[in-house]
Amino acid sequence: MPEFDRDRRPQPLLPLWLALPTAALAALLMRVAFPEPAIWPLVFPGVALLLLALIGRRAWSAILVGLVYGLLFFGLLVSWTSRYLGVIPWGALSVVEGALTAVALLPIALAYRWVPRAWPRARLFALPVLVGALWTGQELFLGNWPYGGFPWARLGMTQSGSPLGSVTSWLGVSGLSFLIVTTTALLIEFVRTGAWRRPVRLIAPAALVLVLLLTPLFPTSVAGDMRIGAVQGNGPTGYFDHREPYSVIDAQMDATAPLYGEDLDLVVWPEGSAGYDPFQDPGTARRLTRVVAQAGAPLLANTATERGEDIFNTSFLWNADGTADQIHDKRHPVPFGEYVPNREFYNAIVPDLIGLLQREYTPGSNPPLMRVGDVPVGLAICFDVIYDEVIREGVSGGAQVLVFQTNNADFRGTDENLQQLAFARTRAIETGRSVVNISTVGTSQIIRPDGSTLSTLGADEAGALLDDVELRTGLTAGVLVGPWLQLVLLAGGIAGLVLSGILARRRRG
Repeated sequence: MPEFDRDRRPQPLLPLWLALPTAALAALLMRVAFPEPAIWPLVFPGVALLLLALIGRRAWSAILVGLVYGLLFFGLLVSWTSRYLGVIPWGALSVVEGALTAVALLPIALAYRWVPRAWPRARLFALPVLVGALWTGQELFLGNWPYGGFPWARLGMTQSGSPLGSVTSWLGVSGLSFLIVTTTALLIEFVRTGAWRRPVRLIAPAALVLVLLLTPLFPTSVAGDMRIGAVQGNGPTGYFDHREPYSVIDAQMDATAPLYGEDLDLVVWPEGSAGYDPFQDPGTARRLTRVVAQAGAPLLANTATERGEDIFNTSFLWNADGTADQIHDKRHPVPFGEYVPNREFYNAIVPDLIGLLQREYTPGSNPPLMRVGDVPVGLAICFDVIYDEVIREGVSGGAQVLVFQTNNADFRGTDENLQQLAFARTRAIETGRSVVNISTVGTSQIIRPDGSTLSTLGADEAGALLDDVELRTGLTAGVLVGPWLQLVLLAGGIAGLVLSGILARRRRG
């Protein structure tokens, strides 16, 4: 293709009638890159097709392209939200995230219009880097707003089972997303500009691909091991499950029984596993104390707890004397699942659904960290696994192993638990820590620091995992550098776009 003519207005690479189905195909490929089936290489053609559909577009047609992509992608990715509550929550989440995606992709379309005119000589490398930075900004935008954000669809999370996953231990999840998009955009520019005809120019993209494929894990130090039993009770923990009194904790106790007599350092139960608040209900407290006595190890469990007028989603370490002096409350209660923001407004729209959600959880403020003997253990409750700051705070506080407690019962038979499990695997790689990911109904796994699986329990089965789980110390570059890299990419992307716009306008004039 000829070089860009800076005296001519940029033209869309694809006509709109072709760009829209191209964006739809991109959404399909991106969805398939996530679990299941988690065909991770498809993230690259998915990104490529979306970028091709955005190149040269004006604002409103770019938003339309982004809307087709966003609505279809999120509609497919989070279809599990319709499992029990029907199409309204699914449609609402898909529309909100899809619309925000469309708006957040607009800066990328502007970059494709402005950078070739503003930086004609540096376009080949400046444009891909800026597009990668703006994509990272898009992920941060969706991951933080509204209502705390929903960082469920970050590209870096698709690579937990690929050779590229180790990059997160150096640059964090956002850093890997940036490199995926930058590499794809760079290859597109090599074709568009005809630079591929000059072999010497192929050195840079080839080197970048090699870096992505051959990056080793950032080293952390082995600090012994901890013998952990993780119990998946498969009890009636779903929102609409029929429950008899104490049926949830009784299911957990039955599944824990095979661990009795084993040499244990810690027993781990999933989110919601105690059923009732043991600080308020003596029957629950007695059962927990019995489990600790028979297992000969403290029990890390979870339930809803009340303190004053506030309700928390609380993990606690139960001791042999019937007390729990260490607790952690979930940082990010799920909007419309664990609390209702702007309740009066939404109640006027869908009163039947909002009426089901009477309990309002309060966000926690205590550290996601507990000490079991001499071992600091990092925590994340359910969807908190997708929030970088929760994981980073635990590891920075000294955690030598990570425990993620979740309840997937409301999404039985869907891909939700496997998507969440992939996020847990990514966290193991990113932090260089073993991860115990324990669910009420599966899939539960104990994951090594390199992301490989040590042991697993499939969905819809009761059982217990028992392993010597490796402990690690030391912070990876992904933990230390990742947050700063996010800020640099966000600020750099915005600044680069604004400067390109100013220069492009001056040169056009």
